[in-house]
Amino acid sequence: MEIKVKTRKREEIIDITEKVRRLVEGKEGKACLVYVPHATCSVIINENYDEAVCQDILTFLRKQIPKGKWEHDKIDSNADSHIKASLLGPSQIIPVKNGELALGRWQGIGLAEFDGPRERKVIIRIL
Repeated sequence: MEIKVKTRKREEIIDITEKVRRLVEGKEGKACLVYVPHATCSVIINENYDEAVCQDILTFLRKQIPKGKWEHDKIDSNADSHIKASLLGPSQIIPVKNGELALGRWQGIGLAEFDGPRERKVIIRIL
């Protein structure tokens, strides 16, 4: 199973929880893998109630990994995107219980874009 996500900004975190939840609902399995086959975006799990949390994550990453000072920038200007995506990782595994994602009350699944805008593919597998 997979979904497509269109990002609108160079850097943003898009809540994909409900899209993943609909695909998992009623399926048998113990866990759900959410994976992006891209080198400049990530999948994260964090609070999805207050949007400021996502903005804080992006602000922190921008401060720690600034644009334009890396070797890869001599070839392409997105080295910071690769570093951010590598640190956060391309996947998350979420437990599944009784055909539902076993996320915490305030947890959501986010697609973290670092080199947009783009159309991203998110692969979902029930394990």
